[in-house]
Amino acid sequence: MAQAWRCSGLRWSADGPVLVWDGGRRSALTRGKRVAFGVGEGDVRTCVGARGHPCPLGAVVPARSTGARCEECARLDRAHSVAADTLDDPRPYRVYLAWFGPGMAKVGITAVARGSARLLEQGAVCFSWLGTGPLMAARRTEELLRAALGVPDRIPYTDKRAVRAALPEGEAERAAEIAGLHARAVALSGWPESLGREPFRPVDHVGVFGLAGLPAAVGEVSELVAGGVVSGELVAAAGPDLHLATSGGVVVLDTRLLAGWGLVPVGGREREPDVPVRRSKGRAGLQDGLF
Repeated sequence: MAQAWRCSGLRWSADGPVLVWDGGRRSALTRGKRVAFGVGEGDVRTCVGARGHPCPLGAVVPARSTGARCEECARLDRAHSVAADTLDDPRPYRVYLAWFGPGMAKVGITAVARGSARLLEQGAVCFSWLGTGPLMAARRTEELLRAALGVPDRIPYTDKRAVRAALPEGEAERAAEIAGLHARAVALSGWPESLGREPFRPVDHVGVFGLAGLPAAVGEVSELVAGGVVSGELVAAAGPDLHLATSGGVVVLDTRLLAGWGLVPVGGREREPDVPVRRSKGRAGLQDGLF
């Protein structure tokens, strides 16, 4: 039997998306590449631990969880994230506006040292920086803009996936919504003095993600199962999602569902996944549940 590899997630680098495996091995994900793997018979999904440390309990976690952590490890991971109320972080942060499709704009913050990695990880179709400053000033600005502009700090991935194949064709059209929000934002009073404002300079990720001419997805993998197989040609990658062309149409795989499983390579021709797939609304051709 082939050696099983445990995936620790998808990462975005300057060269594009890569799958990272326990032990540091990386698999580059280039468009046109065949992505094919299976889950061993009788395997279970186990907690990936937190902050680089294995789960002390080796806890089993739900197959549909995108976090792949048990309750205790998830609590530890959250305590050290940028979402925690950390007062002594000396690093500079940026506030940004991101757009994922018509009517789907959000405001957020990210460390300057991370560059645009956070936007790639979220699958932002386009974005612009708003300002730079200390962490707490960035947090206060984020809250100010959420209230004043009426935009959220989160967009569900299901909503992002639903519009990727029907985005406006031009970069200017895609940037129009955040251009208006940026103009309103910089005109607001109440910005912290320590946060410097930045001009509107939209960055478009359609080419990076491979979304131009993307076929509509027929469904989304909802979970992996023991003995299941996923196989397809990579036609696009956005955020944690891989859009795979299978014999039954394009299926979206959220790579966060891979973490915690032992995965083995599989051969053969392209096929429909024999794992649970949730049909896209208004589409037919894939069953709910196991094939």
